[in-house]
Amino acid sequence: MQTNLNQRLETMPARRQEQLLAFDRLLTIMDELREQCPWDRKQTMDTLRHLTIEETYELSDAILEKDLPEIRKELGDVMLHLVFYARIASEPQSGATFDIGDVLNSVCDKLVSRHPHIYGDVVADTEEKVKQNWEQLKLKEGNKSVLGGVPGSLPALVKAMRIQEKARGAGFDWEEKQQVWEKVEEEMQEFKAEFNAETDEVIDAERAEKEFGDVLFSLVNYARFIDINPETALERTNKKFIKRFQYLEEQARQNGQQLKDMTLDEMEVYWQEAKAFT
Repeated sequence: MQTNLNQRLETMPARRQEQLLAFDRLLTIMDELREQCPWDRKQTMDTLRHLTIEETYELSDAILEKDLPEIRKELGDVMLHLVFYARIASEPQSGATFDIGDVLNSVCDKLVSRHPHIYGDVVADTEEKVKQNWEQLKLKEGNKSVLGGVPGSLPALVKAMRIQEKARGAGFDWEEKQQVWEKVEEEMQEFKAEFNAETDEVIDAERAEKEFGDVLFSLVNYARFIDINPETALERTNKKFIKRFQYLEEQARQNGQQLKDMTLDEMEVYWQEAKAFT
């Protein structure tokens, strides 16, 4: 076995060898920190969880900003967390029975089994066919529902997108985007008919929430049909609003003004200036 490994290493491109050495360096440092650093020794999977979520969002921000140096840094932080979890799992007191090698081999095995069009004799020459095969294979592996793989803790907007994608993989979807847009308009009209902003009627908050959820779900559906990721789209709008609002605040400060004392018309002047470069 060792001879085969040595032979593989000798025939690998130099860059791949450097990558393996870098990964080995990370594993070595992780071992040293776990054994010698008081903070690292104290960590558990539970204590790392919220930090991992934070690192994932930081990576997401860097991707949206197209900040390649920051993406490189955040990828390293996420990789560290993955190695950390695997190291904890390898320790007898964790109660787990796996290490980083098991983790990597497991995902490799899954990738091979879920890509029979690459590693088998199945034909899948379109992205859509690949997705359909993927969902069907997951059902054969024991999943009771196509939607069973959607994490319950996902943010609602992301979850709506994933639910619809998985339903499509099972063949449950609209045929044309025009049909989806008609559904959007239908939901909008239903919402407006029941909760018209022009009237002063008391709104049933619970019913309004349900109807508004239907509007959002239908919009997510249409976004999917025209290849827009709704989470990304909304986050870009969030970032744009923040930049414009902060410009408004800064300009007001420079002119000795406070937002609470300004009229909307006065603030609109700065807002239009901000729109010129954001």
